[in-house]
Amino acid sequence: MQQQSTVPGQFQQGEITIGEWMLTILIVAIPIVGFVMLFVWGFGSGTHPSKANWAKATLIWFAIVIGLYIVFFMIFGLALLSSR
Repeated sequence: MQQQSTVPGQFQQGEITIGEWMLTILIVAIPIVGFVMLFVWGFGSGTHPSKANWAKATLIWFAIVIGLYIVFFMIFGLALLSSR
């Protein structure tokens, strides 16, 4: 039987439980705190790889949505200004 050594800062592989996911989603639902935690989980050490990938994907979706909002409001604003 082979023993695994644990290195500080290295996450030991294991399954993330439903309770942990529920807590994660609850924390992300809190304004500002959730956004900051996405960066902590996405780019911090010691986070489970699945949670880190999920956090990074969520941040990418946030960036896409914010970009679409900016484009939409620019087009809408230009349409309003040109109608005068």
